[in-house]
Amino acid sequence: MAVSSVKNLAAPEKVATPSPKLARSAISEIHASEENGVPLNTPWTFYLDKSIPGTSAAEYEACLRKLYTVSTVQGFWSVYNNIPDVSKLNSRYSYHLMRHERRPIWEDAANCNGGNWRMKCHKWDTPQVWKELLLAAIGEHLSDFLQEGDEISGISVSIRERDDIVTIWNTNSGLAEQSNILEKVKELVPKVTFTASFYKAFQTHQAFEGYKKN
Repeated sequence: MAVSSVKNLAAPEKVATPSPKLARSAISEIHASEENGVPLNTPWTFYLDKSIPGTSAAEYEACLRKLYTVSTVQGFWSVYNNIPDVSKLNSRYSYHLMRHERRPIWEDAANCNGGNWRMKCHKWDTPQVWKELLLAAIGEHLSDFLQEGDEISGISVSIRERDDIVTIWNTNSGLAEQSNILEKVKELVPKVTFTASFYKAFQTHQAFEGYKKN
């Protein structure tokens, strides 16, 4: 079955309502969508976490919650429409949508040679930016702006006290300079003004703890 973890859906601590816990009818809707929907190019997995400054990679991983894996367009919309809107999340919480079942962890084997484009946006723009980037990711529209040999591995949104942070993950940091990802983002949300945007390889972060197997 393409949808994962539906039997253990518990509301994460301190997440504002509505709860991520799905009603039985919503779970049935996701199952039906996955069975009969239009296939995505690859499966994608939704994650939720709470960031606590100063924690180790292991402590972060322990707080990471895998929500659902979807493999169809309809399954994606069923999940998207049945979890809290990003505007409802409390500060320090993040959503991630990762290709296949890759974990949103820098040290993960699938991510350790990559990095991400990090963009800060005003809170009133966050829901639109998040939605547009999700659709671009599952539709593989972002991949067209990468160099051959690179891949989009995920999209994240992190809620903060002031500006929120949206990130686009790739697998090969050595090819990032040659991409046109930020130009594509501006094309997707032309009216949004980002207060900052830059790229950084995971291995250059001071907190990077090295390669980790799944």
